[in-house]
Amino acid sequence: MAQVAIVMGSDSDMPIMKKAADVLKELGITFTMHIISAHREPEEFFSFANTAEEKGYKVIIAGAGMAAHLPGMCAAIFPLPVIGIPMHTTSLGGRDSLYSIVQMPSGIPVATVAINGGQNAGLLAAKILATSDETLLGKLKDYSENMKNAVIAKDAKLQEVGYEAY
Repeated sequence: MAQVAIVMGSDSDMPIMKKAADVLKELGITFTMHIISAHREPEEFFSFANTAEEKGYKVIIAGAGMAAHLPGMCAAIFPLPVIGIPMHTTSLGGRDSLYSIVQMPSGIPVATVAINGGQNAGLLAAKILATSDETLLGKLKDYSENMKNAVIAKDAKLQEVGYEAY
């Protein structure tokens, strides 16, 4: 049974949503991915959201652009955490998506990451799940240590060759 559902309104969102999937995969978290539109196929959307809990999902990651209703509608129905990823848009650079997701009414929270923040959405989902999973918590600590070590290695290389090499 998958722990996380990743949903997006369009396949054009896939490059960003794949970043969330890649993090979950790296940490050994099971997930499913779906393209589903709250606007274009409301019956299918409501069926998904109404059955998400019984399917065993603990977190939903929902990406959306422009009007960005998908994360908020998931949060209105699904009783567990929803993480919204606002997508960059050509008209307003993703600010429209960001405002639509982050400005939810009282009682319907959506944890919101940066515009196109797929990697952070995956990490936030992992951190939520790690509150009750010591093994996953250890993997997250290792992930952070690896990021730290990568920065140290880059600095060492810079010091070795000098900034003129860049």
